[in-house]
Amino acid sequence: MQVIIPIASGKGGVGKTVFTANLGIALASLGKTVILVDLDLGSSNLHTCLGVKNRHAGIGSFIYKKAESLESLLVDTGIPRLFLIPGDALLPGTANLPYFRKLKIMKELEQLTADFVLLDLGAGSSYNVVDFFLMSSSGLIVTSPETTAILSSYSFLKTAVFRLLFRTFPSKSEERNFISEFMTERLEGSGNDFSDLLAGMEDFSQEAAEKCRRQLGKLYPRIVLNMGASNQDLLLGSKLRSITTRNVGIKMEYIGFLKREEGISRSIIERRPFYQNHPDSQFGRAMTLIAKKLISTPIPEAPALFEENEDIRQLGEAF
Repeated sequence: MQVIIPIASGKGGVGKTVFTANLGIALASLGKTVILVDLDLGSSNLHTCLGVKNRHAGIGSFIYKKAESLESLLVDTGIPRLFLIPGDALLPGTANLPYFRKLKIMKELEQLTADFVLLDLGAGSSYNVVDFFLMSSSGLIVTSPETTAILSSYSFLKTAVFRLLFRTFPSKSEERNFISEFMTERLEGSGNDFSDLLAGMEDFSQEAAEKCRRQLGKLYPRIVLNMGASNQDLLLGSKLRSITTRNVGIKMEYIGFLKREEGISRSIIERRPFYQNHPDSQFGRAMTLIAKKLISTPIPEAPALFEENEDIRQLGEAF
């Protein structure tokens, strides 16, 4: 059974692409067939983190109909069971993806043959990024223990929830108009949160409100805290959970804490992924743990309920 796992970040500089590359290798080392897809449209560099030369056709070739399918773009990374569909920063306009081409890419992604398909998405909260993230009910968000990164992750989650609810209803429907009006006029800086949106929707339509609740109940993002210095950095993770639960009303799970590894930068320069040479390092063991969690529960059927921040404490005690 194929599992699609989108990997996003609220901002750049948090190590999302390096994480994606090394996670792919960790999953492959555990016997899974993995396809990495560089969907950082306009700024692709996943091939660099894998040590693959930039001489292959990429996503842009499919966008501009030079390739018939995504499968035809598969590149053997030289690592057993690990394949890459490169991005394409060289073709202009790939970042400005027409909606119908985005749908076509989504359909093609679902037809790829692999145990895991990891989507390395662009940083930020554009609708192209968020729509790919919503291909799974339980995508990964990579962040770092910095206030700006935590706030950007929160902003990403808020945008994802808005987009999820917005796309729940047909184009030009009254429900969509209600959600758009609430988001643009009554949420930011007003003290209102998504519970107020649901309450307003309930007055508007009981059926629509219940539909929104079902959609929110399906969304269960998982967080990776990257480039930490000490276990104290996990405290920022609890802040992300508290503001997201309070204002957005969705559950989340922390599945990884990766401390800063000085050898990562050198591995990129040498074009040899760090995990490949150092699977038994602290970074490698943490990455293996994340991979094993994804294998055991690739898409959680229902949100796990933790007492306070039990999952965060477990990550701090892992190494």
